[in-house]
Amino acid sequence: MLREIGSVFSFLTIFPSSNTTLENIAKYMYVFPVVGIVIGLLIGSFGFGLSFFLDPLLVSLLVVASIAIVTGIHHADGLADFADGLMVKGSHEKKIKAMKDLSTGSAGIVAIVLYLIGLIVTISLTNGFDLFKAILISEILAKFSMVLMASLGNSASLGSNSPFVKIMKDKKKLSAAFIIMLIPVIVIGESVGLVMLGVAVTLTIFLLAVSTRSFGGITGDVLGATNEFTRLASLMVFVSI
Repeated sequence: MLREIGSVFSFLTIFPSSNTTLENIAKYMYVFPVVGIVIGLLIGSFGFGLSFFLDPLLVSLLVVASIAIVTGIHHADGLADFADGLMVKGSHEKKIKAMKDLSTGSAGIVAIVLYLIGLIVTISLTNGFDLFKAILISEILAKFSMVLMASLGNSASLGSNSPFVKIMKDKKKLSAAFIIMLIPVIVIGESVGLVMLGVAVTLTIFLLAVSTRSFGGITGDVLGATNEFTRLASLMVFVSI
């Protein structure tokens, strides 16, 4: 089991692991929240320590940089592609083709810039142990949102998302992911964590509806974009309550 979790961790981060085939990772997609916990603990502790010595804005910049480094910007690329696909007019096939284009369009660039600015500004509004909690909970919810999206959605086209969507139709796996996510969210976030969870689920369902209408379903880029949107939205909720 630890080996399988390691392969999932490798898929979601820059850390290498063996046996990282899509089929094997998809089989254990329900442990995505576990990876969120690990990432949240690492980066949250990093930010918590820095908050004692540096200005909040500098801490925020370094935290965002650490997220980019640890995750390898995999999902941020999905966010850019998602934005490019949405902005293209035409059929589902034309929109999907725009998402798969290796070059990033103007919509994708704007989406990434706004996303990074949003992260830096939002994270700078908290510090100390609250910063640790915000990062930890937002990472857990970001990873759970991808599991929920795969469970509820259908593939827009045959691709990297297909094994995840197929396997996550098993509601037992979704239930396992929900329990893994819910325990730390309630214990650490308490009532605020539950509000963050509510926003994350609502946002995921909204993005699913947008993707189904625009692309005829979901893709790997849509899953990645959902991760990024949920992270930012969760952080915004935390600093606003």
